[in-house]
Amino acid sequence: MSEHHHHGCGCGSNPAFDGMDPAYMRVLWVVIALNGIMFVAETAAGHLAGSLALQADALDFLGDTLTYGLSLYVIGMPLRTRAKAALLKGVSLGLMGLWVLGSTLYQTLVLNTPAAEVMSVMAVLAFGANLASVLLLRRYKDGDANVRSVWLCSRNDMLGNVGVMLAALGVWALGNAWPDLIVAAIMAGLFLSSSVSILKQAWREYRTQEQMTAK
Repeated sequence: MSEHHHHGCGCGSNPAFDGMDPAYMRVLWVVIALNGIMFVAETAAGHLAGSLALQADALDFLGDTLTYGLSLYVIGMPLRTRAKAALLKGVSLGLMGLWVLGSTLYQTLVLNTPAAEVMSVMAVLAFGANLASVLLLRRYKDGDANVRSVWLCSRNDMLGNVGVMLAALGVWALGNAWPDLIVAAIMAGLFLSSSVSILKQAWREYRTQEQMTAK
């Protein structure tokens, strides 16, 4: 596989990096493994601690594992396929956001105070895992919707982890579940806004492909 495969359209503008690079694929595999491990660990901890913010964060890791797997799978496929994959990711991020919002509301009605210690330990671990991912992916942040969504997810996760740390602190300081719920709600908002931005870019890329084939 040669390194310099140019795209057939030659539309003058430089096409966005589409991930066709063995080094990028290796980075993605590492990131996928990190996210998969963190999903399992955080889900367990979230149930143990009774923390919704932790469970939301774990869901985020699961979403990423699947998302990055999908990203890896569609690398090198036609732009239209990649745009469809990105649309799928946008939709799933949106659904995750709604799920977290829904469960946050549910928890608010069935209140129990989460365990701050478990939360903070996990949040720090999660932050580490995401920081590693972000640093690994930083070189590739300005790619097509597919490559870009990987970067966006990792960056959001870091914000989410910081949120969980703050939630743990709040739960510990106040002795009630509100900080946990507030952070879970904010994370839901993050999911939703990322989902909108990925959907917009993917839709644009999808339409571009259509106009090119229409010509």
